[in-house]
Amino acid sequence: MRGNHSLRTREAVARALGIVIGVLTVVSALAAAAVTARVAAEDRSCIDVQDAAARGTEGAREPDMGAAEEVPSEHAGQGGGDFRASVPTHVHVVSPDGVEAMVPESKVREQVRVLTLGFGGHYGGADTGFGFRLESVDYSVNADWYYAGPSSKGERDMKRALHEGGPDALNLYLTTAGPYLGWSYFPSVVAQPGQAYLDGVVVDWRSLPGIGYYEAYDLGFTAVHEVGHWLNLYHTFQGGCNRWGDYVDDTPPQRTPTFGCPDGKDTCSDAGLDPIHNYMDYSDDPCYSEFTAGQAERMQDAWRYWRA
Repeated sequence: MRGNHSLRTREAVARALGIVIGVLTVVSALAAAAVTARVAAEDRSCIDVQDAAARGTEGAREPDMGAAEEVPSEHAGQGGGDFRASVPTHVHVVSPDGVEAMVPESKVREQVRVLTLGFGGHYGGADTGFGFRLESVDYSVNADWYYAGPSSKGERDMKRALHEGGPDALNLYLTTAGPYLGWSYFPSVVAQPGQAYLDGVVVDWRSLPGIGYYEAYDLGFTAVHEVGHWLNLYHTFQGGCNRWGDYVDDTPPQRTPTFGCPDGKDTCSDAGLDPIHNYMDYSDDPCYSEFTAGQAERMQDAWRYWRA
């Protein structure tokens, strides 16, 4: 009898232990699944940010940099077909570790060449009269600068340390541009007292021509777009379908930014299709080809008033 009782006791203990082990296994599996899901969500979040930047989707391509001031009427309309400006260009290459983003000078020169061709009407549209000459290239290793976003301490520190020249000089910073493809301040913003050091254009180094990281943004036109802002151009979809729009008469009204290259896109009832080939829309690089004569005049007026 004692032997049977002992056997039953051992069997009961074994069953209890089995239940406990089973419960612990389920709990462990659930915990592991939760961790996996959290990690996957975090990874997905990072990928989503990268994919959004790669697609140039609204809110990821560039931040809202506020409103530009208008050139006073007595200083407007001073440009024309004989306008010429050669812009001294200083390029600052920033790496987080001395390996990533160390763009060779040959790529820097290619980017500056794309600026000159784009603003010169080589791909189509108006010759704006602007050309760009490379004055200097420097390399820095600084993770805080590399990952800095607009209006951040990292951006301010970087620009205080690296900025070259006066208001007529273009400073082009090649970083990761935060979650964006790039940004630029309008000339009236950096003309304010104590703000001159912020002047310049920040672009994601991976958008330079031929880098091959962004399929849709691999021709160097991100820099062309941002330098358009540097010369006081709004987006072509600024103001939507209202009568002011982007304050340029020869860009048709446009309600929404363009992604891809949808020929025939027409979002306003006024005459003219959306200007999807204009550098100041959000189209893919292969879709870009032009500035208009009105945009050229606006940039020339801004140059004469704020920069020259």
